[in-house]
Amino acid sequence: MCQPKTKYVFILFLSVILTRSGMAQEKQSLEPLDIFNLEYVSNPKISPDGKWVVYSRNYKDIMTDRNLANLWIVGFDGQGNRPITSGKHAHGGAVWSADGREIFYRSNKEGSSQIYRLNPETGVEMQITDSPTSPGSIYPSPDGKWLAFTMSVKYKGESFAKMPAKPEGAKWNSPPIVIDKMQYRRDGGGYVSDSYRQIFVVTTEGGTAMQLTDGDMNHGSSLSWGADSKHLYFSANPHEDRDYQPNNSEIMRLDLVSRKVDVLTTRVGPDGSPKVSPDGSKIAYTGYDDKLLGYQQSSIYIMDIDGSNSRCITCSTDLSLGSINWAADGKSLYYQYDDKGHTYMAQQNITGDAVSVHIEEIGGTTLGRPYASGSYSVSDNGRWAYTASEPERPAELGVGSAGQSPKIITGVNDDLLHFKEMGKVEEIWYTSSADNREIQGWICYPPDFDPTKKYPLILEIHGGPFANYGPRFSGEIQLFAAAGYIVLYTNPRGSSSYGSDFGNTIHHNYPSEDYDDLISGVDAVIAKGNVDEDRLYVTGGSGGGVLTAWIVGNTDRFKAAVVAKPVINWYSFVLYADNPSFFAKYWFGKMPWEDPEAYHKRSPISLVGNVTTPTMLLTGESDFRTPMAETEQYYAALKLNKVDTKMVRIPGAGHGIAARPSNLIAKVVHILEWFGRYE
Repeated sequence: MCQPKTKYVFILFLSVILTRSGMAQEKQSLEPLDIFNLEYVSNPKISPDGKWVVYSRNYKDIMTDRNLANLWIVGFDGQGNRPITSGKHAHGGAVWSADGREIFYRSNKEGSSQIYRLNPETGVEMQITDSPTSPGSIYPSPDGKWLAFTMSVKYKGESFAKMPAKPEGAKWNSPPIVIDKMQYRRDGGGYVSDSYRQIFVVTTEGGTAMQLTDGDMNHGSSLSWGADSKHLYFSANPHEDRDYQPNNSEIMRLDLVSRKVDVLTTRVGPDGSPKVSPDGSKIAYTGYDDKLLGYQQSSIYIMDIDGSNSRCITCSTDLSLGSINWAADGKSLYYQYDDKGHTYMAQQNITGDAVSVHIEEIGGTTLGRPYASGSYSVSDNGRWAYTASEPERPAELGVGSAGQSPKIITGVNDDLLHFKEMGKVEEIWYTSSADNREIQGWICYPPDFDPTKKYPLILEIHGGPFANYGPRFSGEIQLFAAAGYIVLYTNPRGSSSYGSDFGNTIHHNYPSEDYDDLISGVDAVIAKGNVDEDRLYVTGGSGGGVLTAWIVGNTDRFKAAVVAKPVINWYSFVLYADNPSFFAKYWFGKMPWEDPEAYHKRSPISLVGNVTTPTMLLTGESDFRTPMAETEQYYAALKLNKVDTKMVRIPGAGHGIAARPSNLIAKVVHILEWFGRYE
């Protein structure tokens, strides 16, 4: 009788000792393998009555190197948090039924991704679709009877040539592949087949999905039901010259009974993301008049349901707006936007005034680098759910309402980050040496930063180039800081979230003074007194790779550089990348053969003769956005110039190298190894 009691006392004593030692234990820095343990919240959808939020809890499987997710549900008050799916699958894209009683979502648990219906109270589930290809986003009809979605369908065009019959048993080569499309391959998707995105509907009880559109045209992936549940509204480019006018999409209406499609907008420019008002009388949508600029912002327009009386309600702002949703009373709209590296959600009356900002930090769903990301949703009673962004952790679930301050109600990374010391992030503003323009950036310090010491500095440059960094979580930045580097990341001219003038300072002028913006940022951090000027390093990907190569072609002050997935030769890039009509039309204005000098003088290859900095190259072998041929050209040039270089090729990776967890780790450890060799 005494032995069990002694055993329990010992266990209690040991628990106290371990707890105290754990509390006193020094926290560890983030390590590369921790990438597999990071989770994040995405796609939060609040129920129509505002009582519940369903969201995707994303995680990584270290054994299969895959990104997976399960659906969780939690009360608006933070109570009752629980999973409603399980297993090592990709469950996501959840939406509520119109009455808020059921959830529809996509899952690959039976192999291919299909649509499922789930009652969150009873746990009763059924499979809705059994389609040959994966359905896109799910749109329940207001009357609760239908689900709309898009799906890729093979287009049966005429064959180009007919091969003679081969003898029985003969082993011939596969037949030739005949290509006649402008965009014949797409990064992340490979060579494009003769398939187009079509609109389907299926009953909420399941059964055979009905295809409502056809033809050799992609029908928009963002759909909106009419209030009568008899019409669908979408965006597409119906023009015959769409291969040469890639930004000229229109809002269109589909009658479910007659299958008739009407075009509701006509201007030259992209009109997209239609949202029908609750009473069915109006459509809100995004777009702009195309001026062929590199950076063009989307405004919000409202028109009558028949396409008449279109007017802009946000054109007084110089920021790009999107992710629109109607308030339940139809008198105002919610939308999402970036401003100075931060992502907000605001509400505005449809009269165009009375703007209220509700959420100030949306994001955290890009684990690699600190790009803008994230989403929100709104209930009928004005509550909202969103992905909450912080620089020291990936996205958590946030909630709020007009009468309640936003709060975070999950802690999906508490088990890991409680024991980790993250790098602290500090905002910095400085002036560019080019023209005294104000530039915003952020400094991430090593977790054990000592202000009496000096540290090596990494300048990390974003891509785009029309994109923005901000005070958001970044696994790459945190791992660089954990390795003992101060990391500077900035938004040089051309970055989004600062207005049209700032964005278009690099229109037909990239790279240019953005180089001065970056170097001025390095000088500003050095002036703070904690950087060892003899240990400066630079890296960046995509547009950041362009600028990294431009930097080492203009200065030798950096000890080493890593140029990731770059453009080196604009002439070859425009003719070889996955969207030639867009890049030539908007980024240069002329075809390469019309002004080869303009292409050459903006190409980093033009400066390769100046390079002395040890420069490593890193690109995915399946990258069709900045193809491997760009990297190979620069590698050969550096070798011929006898510059210390290596070429790192990531097998199977597209432009988004970090799409697989191990690739993100591979990228970071190769960069750190290269820099470490030149300490």
